[in-house]
Amino acid sequence: MPGLRREEVALLAGVSSDYYIRLEQGRENSPSPQVLDAVAQALKLDAEATDHLNRLCLTVSQRPRDWGETDVSQQLLQLMDGWEHTPAFVVGPALDIMAGNSLATALHSGFDRFDNLARMVFVDPAGRDFYQEWERAAHSCVAEIRAAYGHDPESARIAEVVAELSAQSEEFARIWRMHDVKGKSQEGKHLKHPEVGDLHIKFAAFTVNGAPHQQLVVYQAEPNSPTAAAFETLRALVVQPKKAQAAVPDLAVNEQ
Repeated sequence: MPGLRREEVALLAGVSSDYYIRLEQGRENSPSPQVLDAVAQALKLDAEATDHLNRLCLTVSQRPRDWGETDVSQQLLQLMDGWEHTPAFVVGPALDIMAGNSLATALHSGFDRFDNLARMVFVDPAGRDFYQEWERAAHSCVAEIRAAYGHDPESARIAEVVAELSAQSEEFARIWRMHDVKGKSQEGKHLKHPEVGDLHIKFAAFTVNGAPHQQLVVYQAEPNSPTAAAFETLRALVVQPKKAQAAVPDLAVNEQ
């Protein structure tokens, strides 16, 4: 914790320096809830960081063993497909894209792959053009993965994504070392699509019942706004190629 020595944290938390050092180094395996609350107050942690601290101190037997379904349910897929005017997609704990409707795919068409939000932000060259507030997007991605890590420290997938991005991006590695924790906010986003230009969106994220490790992310535009018009243009780009491809076989038959 920059700015505080271990002895100062211990004093503020009301524990001995030796105990706090053991706690910090992982040699104290069963701190009481009172001690954790005192440390959180000493470090001035917010509610999310305090919850994260308490989750990290859970024993293996205390952690949820089943996060629910690993695949996106058919009902949720059908729901997203019905939102023709709204980009929607489902992400996993490591920010892997588990599913998305056609408008979400079109929205991210400038990327090499629509596969993992953190990879798209930090590694894909399109990330810095697409996310107009790139620093905020970068910190948000890392903080969300850090929060997911608190729920499942043994996750092989989270470890894999962190290792790969740390090796490929010095910025990811730097932000990861900051240990910031934050779930998805409800703040707006400023994006820029290569074909339809600037987009100012609002979004919401919902935990999926039966699969709490999944989050449904929904982007929305203000009614009658330039962003709403841009979404309609994207939707047309999605629909038109399908109609053109469907028409080809019929033309070929007529020519014969």
